[in-house]
Amino acid sequence: MAKTCAFKAEIRQMLDLVIHSLYSKKEIFLRELISNASDAIDRAKYLALTDKSIAPEAPEWKILLTADSETHTLVIEDNGVGMSAEEMEDALGTIAKSGSKAFAEALKKGEETNIPELIGKFGVGFYAAFMVADCVMVDSLRRGEGSSAVRWMSTGDGEYTMDEGARTTPGTTISLHLREGMDDYTSGWTLRDLVRRYSDFIAYPIHLVEVGKKEEAKQPDEDKPLNTMVALWKRAKSDVKPEEYEAFYRQTLHGAGEPMRSLHIVTEGTLEYRALIFIPKSVGMEMMMPGKKHGLSLYVRNVFIGDEVEELVPSWLRFIKGVVDSSDLPLNVSREMLQDDAIIRKIRNDVTNRVLKALAEMAKEKPEDYVTFTAALGDFLKEGYHSDWEHREKLQELLRFRNLKDEAYTSLKAYKEAMPEGQKAIYMLTADTLQAAKHSPCLEALKAKGYDVLFLTTPVDQFIATEFYEYDKTPIVFADKGDLKLEDDEAAAKEKQEAAEKEYKALTESITKQLEATVREVRVSTRLTDSACCLVQDPQALNPAMRRMMEAMGQSVPEEKRILEINPTHPLIQTLAQTTDETKRADTIDLLYGQACLAEGSLPPDPVRFNALVAALMQ
Repeated sequence: MAKTCAFKAEIRQMLDLVIHSLYSKKEIFLRELISNASDAIDRAKYLALTDKSIAPEAPEWKILLTADSETHTLVIEDNGVGMSAEEMEDALGTIAKSGSKAFAEALKKGEETNIPELIGKFGVGFYAAFMVADCVMVDSLRRGEGSSAVRWMSTGDGEYTMDEGARTTPGTTISLHLREGMDDYTSGWTLRDLVRRYSDFIAYPIHLVEVGKKEEAKQPDEDKPLNTMVALWKRAKSDVKPEEYEAFYRQTLHGAGEPMRSLHIVTEGTLEYRALIFIPKSVGMEMMMPGKKHGLSLYVRNVFIGDEVEELVPSWLRFIKGVVDSSDLPLNVSREMLQDDAIIRKIRNDVTNRVLKALAEMAKEKPEDYVTFTAALGDFLKEGYHSDWEHREKLQELLRFRNLKDEAYTSLKAYKEAMPEGQKAIYMLTADTLQAAKHSPCLEALKAKGYDVLFLTTPVDQFIATEFYEYDKTPIVFADKGDLKLEDDEAAAKEKQEAAEKEYKALTESITKQLEATVREVRVSTRLTDSACCLVQDPQALNPAMRRMMEAMGQSVPEEKRILEINPTHPLIQTLAQTTDETKRADTIDLLYGQACLAEGSLPPDPVRFNALVAALMQ
């Protein structure tokens, strides 16, 4: 005989919270109900190990979805353990009382081992059905001797009814009468998509029946399960073929082409999780855009929780693709997001270290592959060098820069090992392009000494340039900053410099006076051998490429006067020092300064006057 009961606790408010606030997407209801069905089968299989009456017929475990667009109903059915009347009232009549959690706790108290991994934890997933249904009916028959079918039904208004059920075989049937506007959830296409997205790796086959569908319209593979049931990360590494990794990368993670590296991670002990991580060969420009979401796909016991979960990887590793599956992850009650926890930080750190290790091995064992990686993705590591102090030392070893010698991608370690005897510093130069860097007049003295130079030419390089001070106790010097001291005999070099400064004092003072608006100092150069002049800056100053980039982004950049160096051995400087025609001297000084600006990639302060002077000179 049917009876009507009130939900326990403040159920109206709780149901309203579940329906309107707990989940961000209504489609989550199907994930929750399928997860519950999977739990029920897990429980039946486990209990059957010691109680033969639970499954004497050795059934084919499965989950069935039945969609009827005419009656606006969706049915989720399983042949799992089922529920008795008492269990159903206890589980469904009290929100947030999870049968899965209670089952696991009961087994633990009995000191059982090999407890199945059950998905349910909070006991609210079932009520997600009310987000899409105005009436929910549950028919269930408990496995075991002496059980009888029972039915639970509610419209989510604070009451539910209990009655005799209609099931004749063990398991549970959940029938949803969909709300107005929810007919998409009777669409075969929609249901297939949701199962593939959220429940593809559930261990039991999920089938779909569309009521009223014409037989001639049936597709050849329609009887196949909607889910693959194979969580690649749960298989032994030795059993997975390279083509299976590649197929997973393309089909599940939507990666382009073939991955450069695949990492199959299995950890046990204090930190337990499994993961598949893929290092791609290239990424789109969207990865460099600020605000772009990143992260790994998260599964908990094969159930999809979300993609682009940012807490699992640092932002500079946003180029990797992959999945993480762990039963220990602390989810919020809706299972849609992670809570900050020590386990998350450990997984994040472990994944980061494994990726860095894989990149280090690639650089050592397959340098040609690492060159490909550097050209496409090297800036991400430089971003990490800038922001991730915990992994900075490892990242520093992975950084590569084009060099002056042969334009090859070179590490700081390789540069230092190739330094000729007598070279005391590692030399770098920032520029907008490799071509501009190669032909910078600031390199002339270094070239004459046979010293190599590392070029920083990408936008990210401009940000990290100020963070290079030394490597392995060797100072790092920027070729366009400070005063290069390259002479072996420092005393003789100083004497020579002082003599040149004295000889050209009148000229440097004249140039300083004329260019006082933009130049802080004019001095005789020690770095020039061929060019007449060049612009340099203080070691702490913002590099010109960075300044131009910030200005292009509309950011205010503090004014900073430069240092103009002149080459006392250049015929033009020698002639200028002897010129008595003030007009010609002034025009030549402006031409020299404009030339120095162009050499570093900047515009002359007055481009119109500079062009006029060049035209006059040509005439």
